[in-house]
Amino acid sequence: MVNHCDIGVDIVDIRRIRKSFEKYGDSFLRRVLTEKEISYCKGKKDMMPSVAARFAAKEAISKAVGSGISGGFSWRSVEIDNDEHGKPFMRVLDRSLGIQDSSISLSLSHDGDYAVAFVQIEC
Repeated sequence: MVNHCDIGVDIVDIRRIRKSFEKYGDSFLRRVLTEKEISYCKGKKDMMPSVAARFAAKEAISKAVGSGISGGFSWRSVEIDNDEHGKPFMRVLDRSLGIQDSSISLSLSHDGDYAVAFVQIEC
């Protein structure tokens, strides 16, 4: 699917993610996150900033891939994990995307009401 280098960025209002969770509960989480991501987020005092950051990361990678959330890319095509130092990284679960884990750079941040993600697919 990807045969070039590209970037993607997304910002998410954490309040919107919280409202979706309050309305749909765990079914919302299962739709947009993997079980590993859900477990990580539920380990936080307030899981919503981490959920929102992962949501933003998936939107950002879908933009870098060029499809958006559709057209062959789904919420569960990738998984966001953290290394032993807490640095986030992206794992590609759907190999049909044509990208390798090692080619993706990821940065996540959240503050106040917003979470942001920046993704770069490297050559």
